[in-house]
Amino acid sequence: MSLRLYNTLERQIRAFEPQVPGQPTMYVCGPTVYNYVHIGNARGPVVFGVLAALLRRRHGALRYARNITDVDDKINAAARQQQVPISVITDRFAAAYRADMAALGVAPPDIEPEATAHIPQIIAMIEQLVGNGHAYAAEGHVLFAVDRFPEYGKLSRQSPEEMLAGSRVEVAPYKRNPGDFVLWKPSTDDLPGWDSPWGRGRPGWHIECSAMAAAHLGDTIDIHAGGIDLRFPHHENEIAQSECAHGGRIFARFWLHNGMLNFGGAKMSKSLGNIETVHALLEKHPAEALRYALLSAHYRQPLDWSDALIEQSVRTLDRLYGTLRDLGGEPVEARIPDSIEANLDDDLNTPAALAEISRLASEARKADSTEQKRHAKAGLLGAGLALGLLQQRAADWFARGASQDDEAQIQALIDARTEAKQARDFARADAIRDELLGKGIVLEDTPQGVRWKRA
Repeated sequence: MSLRLYNTLERQIRAFEPQVPGQPTMYVCGPTVYNYVHIGNARGPVVFGVLAALLRRRHGALRYARNITDVDDKINAAARQQQVPISVITDRFAAAYRADMAALGVAPPDIEPEATAHIPQIIAMIEQLVGNGHAYAAEGHVLFAVDRFPEYGKLSRQSPEEMLAGSRVEVAPYKRNPGDFVLWKPSTDDLPGWDSPWGRGRPGWHIECSAMAAAHLGDTIDIHAGGIDLRFPHHENEIAQSECAHGGRIFARFWLHNGMLNFGGAKMSKSLGNIETVHALLEKHPAEALRYALLSAHYRQPLDWSDALIEQSVRTLDRLYGTLRDLGGEPVEARIPDSIEANLDDDLNTPAALAEISRLASEARKADSTEQKRHAKAGLLGAGLALGLLQQRAADWFARGASQDDEAQIQALIDARTEAKQARDFARADAIRDELLGKGIVLEDTPQGVRWKRA
């Protein structure tokens, strides 16, 4: 099997092999930690986390970095509003981000660089760019000169006029070209800042990722990934400054971009105010259902987010966990089926992989012998493992949100209903079923006994 990925830079799918055999590298743009992230920000970590696991299975090793942007004007504004140091804001929301991603089943990256810990590397890269004539200092700022990089725009494939119109360009008299972007900017006494050859200041957003990627993964990385909204200007600018700083060497061999989430017919974004944070959603819905929903569309396509999508994901997981439960509780070793690997090799086709999981579950329900059930369970668990699903006990899935005392009370009522049915007191049995339904508990009578789940 050969992994094939769509490379945004080339606008085509092609086979992936790391530049150093057995040692792929991947950089994913992480959050700016000034608030809770919305569910759209979780799509990349979930999908590219599936890719990270796949790369480890294929190559045995991976160096995977996902950064934390902890110096930014939005962070400064939040700190000023709350009258606290920026570290109070960034520490709080970086921790919240890690907790939210863990709840969604996203494994942490191998490296989690923070911008403020890489100021020397950022300054050194800017000095390289100034020294080779690709950047210039002006009024305490340092700017990248886009006209010194003839390939500027090769990722987004936009003309200079289109790029200028589509970006939030700061009009400033010290710029030689309106499209020149900031590498370093001055800080007043009330803002965070560091000493530099150009005075006390702080880095621009784009240079942070270039410097952190180079520091941990080298001048050329195999895969750079992030949301499609970052393609321009962020990723375009990363290419320009990185390749100019490193003597023209390719910055990233593959560029992967996930599509946006739509909510109520519009792109989900903080600026539109139509966001749902991961933090809030986790309080209302099972984390695994949110993960399933994020994987339900191909990563390059938009995803329509809704309560109906989450509810459908819960119902699907109910069926899958019900199948695992009926296959018996005997432990088996998970086995990832070749059909699942083939789907993921096809540019991370998670919808096809989810459809294959449903097919495997249907086949598993036909298993008769103990050995057939063990084999089917191993394949179903392995299929889920490849996507970060179906890894909890079926009993825990169906008892989600219930304490041990709650479970004991539910089981006591189920036992009382069973006794009532045996005594042919069907009115009492029906009353108990209705009582449990009122508590949000649905009963299912099966040959293996009474099952229950949350409505």
